[in-house]
Amino acid sequence: MAKRALDDRTLKAAKPRAVIYDLPDGLVPGLAVRISPKGRKTFVLVARYGGAKNPTRRALGVYGAMTLEQARHKARHWIETVQKGSDPAVQEERDRVAQIEREKLTFEHVVADFTRDKLAKERKGADAAREIALDLTPEWRSKPIATITDLDVISIINRKKRKTLVAGKKRGGTTGARNLLALIKRFFRWAIGQRTYGLTESPAQNLSAKDLLGEDATASRDRILSDDELFAFWRATKRMPYPIGPAYQLLLLTALRLREAVDANRAEVDPLLMQRIDAANTAEAVRWHDLPNDRAVWIIPKERMKGKNSGKKMARAHAVPMTDEIATLLASLPKMNGRFLFSTTAGRRPVSIGTKIKRDLDRRMLLTLRAMARMRGHNPDDVTLPHWVNHDLRRTVRSHLSRLKIEEVAREAVLAHARPGIKGTYDLHDYLEEKREALQLWATRLRTIVEPAPSNVVALRQKMQVGA
Repeated sequence: MAKRALDDRTLKAAKPRAVIYDLPDGLVPGLAVRISPKGRKTFVLVARYGGAKNPTRRALGVYGAMTLEQARHKARHWIETVQKGSDPAVQEERDRVAQIEREKLTFEHVVADFTRDKLAKERKGADAAREIALDLTPEWRSKPIATITDLDVISIINRKKRKTLVAGKKRGGTTGARNLLALIKRFFRWAIGQRTYGLTESPAQNLSAKDLLGEDATASRDRILSDDELFAFWRATKRMPYPIGPAYQLLLLTALRLREAVDANRAEVDPLLMQRIDAANTAEAVRWHDLPNDRAVWIIPKERMKGKNSGKKMARAHAVPMTDEIATLLASLPKMNGRFLFSTTAGRRPVSIGTKIKRDLDRRMLLTLRAMARMRGHNPDDVTLPHWVNHDLRRTVRSHLSRLKIEEVAREAVLAHARPGIKGTYDLHDYLEEKREALQLWATRLRTIVEPAPSNVVALRQKMQVGA
């Protein structure tokens, strides 16, 4: 006679007897409910555990605390384990110990490893570590790393999207939220790759900035500063003290990235060229023209350039050819014994240009733009300065180089962009003269923008009474 599948009605109706008896389940082989004389109903599974010759009975759980479906699920899992030659009790103990160990691996523990082993070796690692400390650690500090879910990530990103005031500064917004999501994804990819934290998938792997933050979050930037904005930028930076003003001017003259410029140190400039720069002053030109081409140059080592030293994207050293404007700017810097050229610690450490400084630059630029509008008879209150970031200076230079009919290979070399394929493997000094010519033409063009004709200068002095 075929066994009937158990159901809750049968289990609830089963009455105790004078002796223990079993009600077998017709759905899962070996599964039964054992009923004691006192009415206790226990799910049991009969199997040859651990490869034993004879089958034995083991308890799965008590009916009431465990449902029939839960018992069937556990029984099937045990049967599968037995068929693999393992003992479910031993395996469950191993799983229990492993779970305890996983719970010891909190977010704070794993992120400390990430910071030490990964971020500490990166050019912008300190910035990423700061973002983690501000946005993630307060929320996830004691959470086991394996228990963080996609809902936890979404909650963090939604909160980041809303601008909040932290220590008197506004933090967050769509851009900040997008960058934080990218950092979270990167952290979990790293943790999975270590194979030591019990992680097999990332809670952020199916989350996209487009879905969470909208189309604007993934749109590529195309901001280019107008000629008026470049005039305002140059005027503002000339009035900003060392090292901020000169550092920003170097960005515009070279199209370098922020840290590539402000972390400049004496050892990167050819010693003979540096000697001539030190000997010059702001009233005389630096005698670099009679130097060999490979000595009239500032070489930024690959460790400071954007890119990775493994994988498809390789960091490369970048040669910045000397021009009259770059040499003049370097000669105007204070003469210090320390190694860094832009520093508030006598050259011991490079300057840090953060959000507060950028806001001051924006304020000064806006004052100049409104003064220019007033001079032209326009309403200055109608003038705004659309948001821009430091990286937009590179895009602006790139655009002007195109207008100056500079060949693409030279434009890309100025920006330290590797060309695809074999053409991207040029040597450090390849296209050095092409880059020098491009930067010199750009400096000449920039001068026509930031140094207007004498008649206009007089008008500006008379009508721009607002200090920027």
